[in-house]
Amino acid sequence: MQDKLYRRWVRTVDALVREGIIKSDKVKQAFLKVPRYFFVLPGHAKWAHVDEPLPIPAGQTISAPHMVAIMLELAQLEEGMNVLEIGTGSGWNTALIAEIIKTEVYTVERIPELAEFARKNLEKAGYADKVHIIIGDGTKGFPPKAPYDRIIVTAGAPKVPEPLIEQLKPGGKLIIPVGKYHLWQELYEVTRLEDGSVKTTRHGGVAFVPLIGEHGWEG
Repeated sequence: MQDKLYRRWVRTVDALVREGIIKSDKVKQAFLKVPRYFFVLPGHAKWAHVDEPLPIPAGQTISAPHMVAIMLELAQLEEGMNVLEIGTGSGWNTALIAEIIKTEVYTVERIPELAEFARKNLEKAGYADKVHIIIGDGTKGFPPKAPYDRIIVTAGAPKVPEPLIEQLKPGGKLIIPVGKYHLWQELYEVTRLEDGSVKTTRHGGVAFVPLIGEHGWEG
């Protein structure tokens, strides 16, 4: 069964490359090493190759493969970077980050049930030793390991949380959806410049679950 799932997954990755969504070899190789079917609910593995979001516990979703690829390409991850993820979810994006940077990833999840779901998935996929899951308010970031080269947020915020900007290194980037509570946001690439100011580039419409927290939406 797993061979069949993997063949389907390879076809999805190849399609994303052909469509120009996966642009770099590092993202392609990470996708091939970390198939999405390790991170979905039992019974959903047969749909893991489909380029659409799928439900996971606590009313959340695992993002569509193309959306994850877009965010990882924008992040321009390099080996050895210090990366913070906000919104662990299923753990899939976390594992992909770990595969690319070849070192530990810190990730903040506010829902304990999801943190446990991600832990089990990461163990199954062989990434448990590379990932540190913190249960808490992701809009506050994770100061103990700051500053970060990259912060990747997998939920939509009403505005860019100031603590996340403050926790970036000079030259560091924050990838975050910003906009409405449901269905429509824009994907922002926020770069902290050497003088402490920020440059924001918008990369089109996206749809994410809301980012809940002190510097996000009210729960």
